[in-house]
Amino acid sequence: MKILIIYYSYDDNSRFIAEQLKNVIGADILRIETVDNKKRKGLAKFFWGGKQVFAHIKPELKPYTVDIDAYDFIVLGGPVWAASPAPPLETFISQTPIKDKRIALFVCHGGGKGDVFEKLKSRLAGNIFVGEADFQNPLKGDPAAVTESIQQWVKTLG
Repeated sequence: MKILIIYYSYDDNSRFIAEQLKNVIGADILRIETVDNKKRKGLAKFFWGGKQVFAHIKPELKPYTVDIDAYDFIVLGGPVWAASPAPPLETFISQTPIKDKRIALFVCHGGGKGDVFEKLKSRLAGNIFVGEADFQNPLKGDPAAVTESIQQWVKTLG
């Protein structure tokens, strides 16, 4: 089975999880990147991100050359912004047909995932969902514990 990990990361939490997953399952990896790569800090970051979510802004993505159809299993992840998938994930999903795949979802957040998994599943209808995992501030925690959590989660994906 060919596996692809697709992720967006703003503060490197999702990158950390995606790279750990790659090491555990031996998958290919695709990092979603936006054309606007300016890093915002503090309150500016929250206002900017919140505005994107509530105004349904879909930021422009840098081109990528992965053939999604070549994969059987997709692991998709990224940060939670205002109880929603980060807008770059929304852009990717809206521009990239993903159908008839086994999909596992992961998110990273600072204090709550809200109903982000339900939102992602509705946008990815027509697929088989085999698991989901959320990670609270993984870079602030014990890396060994996060890796152990990922290893346990992967065992449930069958």
